[in-house]
Amino acid sequence: MKALVTGATGFIGAAVTRTLLANGTDVRVLIRQNSNLKNLEGLPVETVEGDLQDIQSLRQALHGCRQLYHVAAHYALWDRNPEIFYRINVDGTKHLLQAAGDVGLEKIVYTSTIGAIGLPEGGGLGTEEIPVALSQMAGDYKRSKYLAEQEVFKLIHAGLPIVIVNPSAPIGERDVKPTPTGQIIVDFMLGRMIAYIETGMNLIDVNDVAIGHLRAMEQGRVGERYILGHRNLTLREIFAILSPLTGVKAPVIKLPWRAILPLAHANKWIANYVTHRPPRIPLEGVRMAKYLMHYDCSKAIRELDLPQTPIETSLEHAVKWFRTHGYA
Repeated sequence: MKALVTGATGFIGAAVTRTLLANGTDVRVLIRQNSNLKNLEGLPVETVEGDLQDIQSLRQALHGCRQLYHVAAHYALWDRNPEIFYRINVDGTKHLLQAAGDVGLEKIVYTSTIGAIGLPEGGGLGTEEIPVALSQMAGDYKRSKYLAEQEVFKLIHAGLPIVIVNPSAPIGERDVKPTPTGQIIVDFMLGRMIAYIETGMNLIDVNDVAIGHLRAMEQGRVGERYILGHRNLTLREIFAILSPLTGVKAPVIKLPWRAILPLAHANKWIANYVTHRPPRIPLEGVRMAKYLMHYDCSKAIRELDLPQTPIETSLEHAVKWFRTHGYA
């Protein structure tokens, strides 16, 4: 059994690749010419160069494969060129899945995001069935992933055997970039969190997310979405877990999200026109902080036997990895 994995050099993709190898799957990974291969060092994978904008290279990468895990995405809360979110996340997804349709695959797992899942208007837990609109998406990343999902559904209706997984906020080892959630951990370790916003997120161990991908391929129903998540926590609760793990005191000052908005707007302007580097206070992150992004993960637990590693353990692994690799 051979599977193609896109995004294998990234946080989730590397975990998916390792899980597939441990399960005996023959793995081919799609990389770009300038890809950072640190997360693949020592792994017995076949590498092929390709580009999500080049359908012919995608057909060649898929040749001989029976399965596809499309994990690759441009995942960030800011980019100087917002167009890149749509070029990679929307157009790139269409190109790859069209190529997969041309080749004819046994099954495809598409990695979406929890941000494309709706939240109840009156509060409560989001589920796979709650309707959501583009107007509810905050920021280019979430908008692009929402639009990508719409294209995936069109291809499902056209007959492609695709299962969609929607990971929440993964944590753990090998977060090389790091991801926005990983950056929160790093900033806490560096003592940069002098206050907190009373917001919330759903955390899950990155290795559990990877197993969720494998189970979606094996057990997931074509055309269905599965939230790959675990524990709903407020930011204050996350800091309370991190404090004894890091020796850093958790902040006690609570700020309303609206109070941070002017600073976030200023940070974005500086990033766009002065530093050309990601803002210290991402505007889209502050806008999302308005909501408790808490979800019901029972569907994936029930249908995919999604593992639920204790979040304390996952955060401990993340802290140790960041510390060992010089992030903090």
